[in-house]
Amino acid sequence: MSDIPSELRYAATHEWVRLEADGSVTVGISDHAQDALGDVVYVELPEIGLQLQAEQEAGVVESVKAASDIYAPISGEVIAINSLLSDSPEQVNSDPYGSWFFRLKPNDPAELDKLLDAAGYKAASEA
Repeated sequence: MSDIPSELRYAATHEWVRLEADGSVTVGISDHAQDALGDVVYVELPEIGLQLQAEQEAGVVESVKAASDIYAPISGEVIAINSLLSDSPEQVNSDPYGSWFFRLKPNDPAELDKLLDAAGYKAASEA
């Protein structure tokens, strides 16, 4: 099984979430997800200022094999996007936990508690 950092939380749809010191959350896709997709060739990110609901489609990752939606793991406002991925989408493959997609200002930080921990995500990914 691929690497699953224990300090992150995970959505069943393979997004990872990191709570930042300022209360915002950073979102990316897991090593398992990038491995399943194969070589990523394009990333579509949400607009800054967009209000997302938990489980709402927030963007798209396209690979040579497939296209996959990216979902907001919790509700919140998009406050930043990783524009580097527009020019270098392959970073998602080489560094899935360093290549974040967007940051949210959570509407309700308690929603983080509904996400999976590393052990829960590992079990869900292997099922």
